[in-house]
Parts: sequence; C-alpha cells; structure tokens
Amino acid sequence: MKTDIILAGVGGQGILSIASIIGDAAISENLFLKQAETHGMSQRGGAVQSHLRISDSEIAADLIPMGKADLILSVEPMEALRYLPFLSPEGYVVTNTTPFVNIPNYPDVDAVLAEIEKQPRFVAIDADKIAAEIGNKRAMNVVMLGAATPFLNIEAEKMEAGIAHIFSRKGEAVVEMNRKAFKAGLEFALANK
Repeated sequence: MKTDIILAGVGGQGILSIASIIGDAAISENLFLKQAETHGMSQRGGAVQSHLRISDSEIAADLIPMGKADLILSVEPMEALRYLPFLSPEGYVVTNTTPFVNIPNYPDVDAVLAEIEKQPRFVAIDADKIAAEIGNKRAMNVVMLGAATPFLNIEAEKMEAGIAHIFSRKGEAVVEMNRKAFKAGLEFALANK
C-alpha cells in the first residue's frame, strides 16, 4: 500500500488541519508517513502545498516526483490546476469548485474547471456551499477531506477518529460539526467518482 498526496490551496484554508487528520489516521493504521515541508503557511492567501506520503513500508523521500501523485487534494481550483503535472496517469484530482480570488488576474473559473475535467479521474465539489449548508463555512476543508477519502486507502472510520482527535480540544460541538462535514464530502465523492 502506498498513497502519495499533494495537498494544495491557499493560506488560511485549512491545509494543515487536513494533513494532521490524514496523518493521525495513517498512524492509527500503523502506516509509515512522511510530509514534506509545506510552503506558504505564513501568508494568509498565499499559495500552499504539501507533499504527504503514506505507505505500509518505509518511505525514503519526502517529495513526490512529477507524474507520481496518486491524489491531488485541492481546496481551491486554480491550485489543483497548478499541481496537475504531479498527477500520475492513474491518479485522482479532488478539488473544490469555489475559487479563492486573491489576485487581480485570477483566470476564468469555468476555464480552470474545464482543464481539471479533462483528467480521466476527478471529483469537483462545491465544498464551500456544502459547509455553509452544514452551518460552518470554515468546515470546507473537512468537506474536501471527506471527498478525498475514497482515494486515500485509509478507512473512513479512521479518518473520523482522526477528526475527533485533532478537534477534541475545541469541544464536542466542533468535533460533531466536522464529522458532519466529513460525511457530506464522503457521500458526494462516493456518488460522483
């Protein structure tokens, strides 16, 4: 078992939380885990990417080579497009369809999504809308995690346990809201993969 994941988005969208939950779930399954240094974390609105490698055997390198990622999980569509060169021919792109317009020349979102939809395996989800319907727009990243879970080779129950562990210090209401967001994303992906 080996899953190489590119996490992409912009600062403030919860990439670190996604990585923490996946890492917690992987460790609970006694899997090996490496995460490359993330970029852009200190700048809200700046590009953020992280390489996350999970395997049942030892992992030698932190970085995922071009063309080898099993999954690009992007919480912002232009960032999904930016990392397509990393995707393996058998890989999946799971992206949010809601743009985070942080530059004056942000490309037409329909054109960006059209490029993503040229990939043979993708899930495009309006995670912002789903999170708002659940009652907390900030849970968008956990909706995205749910949508990516079918492609992670880790059981959904382990991810839910990771959510409980990572958010436990914020109280049971926050844990439950994030579980609800996770389940909504997972249901969408299973229906649309």
